[in-house]
Amino acid sequence: MSAEIEQRLAELEAAGLRRRTRLVGGPQGPRVVLDGRPVLLLCSNNYLGLAGHPRVREAAADAAMRWGAGTGGSRLVSGNMTIHQRLEERLAAFKGSERALLFGSGYLANLGVIGALGEAGTLVCSDELNHASIVDGCRLARGRTAVYAHGDVEHLRRLLDQAPEPHAVVVTDSVFSMDGDVAPLEELAALTRSRGARLVVDEAHATGCVGPGGRGAVAEAGLDGEEHVVVVGTLGKALGAYGAFAACSAAVRELLVNTARPFIFSTAPPPSALAGAQAALELLEEQPERVDRLRDNARTLRDELAREGFDVEGSTTQIVPLVIGEAAQAMAICEAALERGVFAQAIRPPTVPAGTSRLRLTVMASHTAEDLREAARTLGRAAQEAGLRPGEGIPVVAAAPSYY
Repeated sequence: MSAEIEQRLAELEAAGLRRRTRLVGGPQGPRVVLDGRPVLLLCSNNYLGLAGHPRVREAAADAAMRWGAGTGGSRLVSGNMTIHQRLEERLAAFKGSERALLFGSGYLANLGVIGALGEAGTLVCSDELNHASIVDGCRLARGRTAVYAHGDVEHLRRLLDQAPEPHAVVVTDSVFSMDGDVAPLEELAALTRSRGARLVVDEAHATGCVGPGGRGAVAEAGLDGEEHVVVVGTLGKALGAYGAFAACSAAVRELLVNTARPFIFSTAPPPSALAGAQAALELLEEQPERVDRLRDNARTLRDELAREGFDVEGSTTQIVPLVIGEAAQAMAICEAALERGVFAQAIRPPTVPAGTSRLRLTVMASHTAEDLREAARTLGRAAQEAGLRPGEGIPVVAAAPSYY
């Protein structure tokens, strides 16, 4: 048995796909201690820099002292606490929805929402570059899944028109986590509305980062509050804590409470994480300039990378991919940059399609312009050291990842 495992690990190693964990010492910030060395962090989802904010940390600590470290049960048994209801009310107001429902993580939220809405007799249409949690939600749903070409509304229209199923759910990321582009939400909403279908939008990388006051790409498209739209969001990225939510109508929330298996069968999220997220949400609402600073920093990084010769045309958000191609070369550039004090993680299959391994750069509002100039120069040198002249990376291939 162990020989078989060793063989599989050796195959991953040979393909440049074996992974290892790295150890961050201290709180998240623009600079951290990684495996004992200080580095500039350019691959964190702590977009607004709130994970280490004193108010967020104090709120989490106070909640643990008041309500305890854990909840002791699922929400439908003994784990439903005042803090869950309060945060759901705040999130619903922030997202402009009738109600909200908390989940333990973004992964669980997507499994629960898609599984509940994609029942037998339903067509579930998913963008080919959706996050793995959406892909797995489609796998677990009892309805049939059809994958449409990335952002291709006409392809989606044909799938809906040809479907024999009486019901349909369309699922998309709003900001795509590996590419930094934004889904055509207005067109998707119009199409699903006209077909009587439901639209599920994962705002994990948009909440706190995109739209008016950081309320997301759905709000930016003027779709907040639409009854047929369900928004999934996370508390673990721009809001600096842990957990997730679905913002939706009262009827959809009631359905999720009764049929979403990750909600029914999981211990309720702990008070400390929820209190930290609520404090972060308050800071976001009080200080919307954090969102402006994040956008400015993203623009600065793209400009500096372009000056170094990198192609960054595809991204319009705080996520800036440098598509390299082969996994081994992406890892070589990652390690060369790390040696110079910049941590920009290499992303390889199956997270991205084969042949599109990349460095996924993420900006934080707490970075300085000099941080970002330093990072761009360092990445330029690292690429040259790895034998790749900046600009020689290949474009993203519009091919469905093998894990669908």
